[in-house]
Amino acid sequence: MYDLATRKRVLALVDQGRSLNSVSRQTGISRSAIRAWQIRVRPLPNASREEDCFRCGPEPSLPADRPAYAYLLGLYLGDGCLSAHPRRDGHYLRITCADAWPGLITACREAITAVLPDRNAYLVQTQGCVMVTSYGRHWTCLFPQHGPGRKHGRRIALESWQQEITDEHPWELVRGLVHSDGCRITNWTTRPVGGVRKRYEYPRYFFTNTSEDIVRIYGETLDRLGVEWRAVRRPTGAYNVSVARRASVALMDAHIGPKH
Repeated sequence: MYDLATRKRVLALVDQGRSLNSVSRQTGISRSAIRAWQIRVRPLPNASREEDCFRCGPEPSLPADRPAYAYLLGLYLGDGCLSAHPRRDGHYLRITCADAWPGLITACREAITAVLPDRNAYLVQTQGCVMVTSYGRHWTCLFPQHGPGRKHGRRIALESWQQEITDEHPWELVRGLVHSDGCRITNWTTRPVGGVRKRYEYPRYFFTNTSEDIVRIYGETLDRLGVEWRAVRRPTGAYNVSVARRASVALMDAHIGPKH
């Protein structure tokens, strides 16, 4: 058995962005124990100390950090969800980030604390990915797209105040969507030049999502930014949105770039 101080010290190492494997090797404590502590040991924030919501108060307003909200909205629409706490009136915001992209994990945590400065964001390690998690009473106010079932099974539309923010910061929305459900890759082909076959490489961006509404939001935002794109529906039902034109890829590179 480990005392509470030991458990908190171990969880502090995890909060630094380190993997469960590395913390387990350093401390000699098993991964399963650390994972259980992430759920049981962390005290939930005191609801009475949570600041009033800027959306559900008597005079609804917009978040102070609008670019951070636009980015977090993109992450939520792509790989995020809200889960109700079984015994409290709040929800957990969870954004899934692959272990391969530590920069994305950091950016996600920073966006959460920028949008709601009184909320903490911590990491829950799962196989191959991290759940960037934050508990609060007002996440459903900030993400009214929440509802029962999967996103592609219900209507997804931005409210007027969300549209106002994404109109002001469209690249941040696109960046969040690409960082969650997209990627930048380099394709290659060969062609004969002067009797010699040469290899040519060219970058392109992909965004894949099953929700027609989320794909529409992504496409309409790209249209406003002057980015050419095309979508193909896969046999699985998911839509694959490709940006391949040189000028459009250059625009995406200037504002998005590859994940890291």
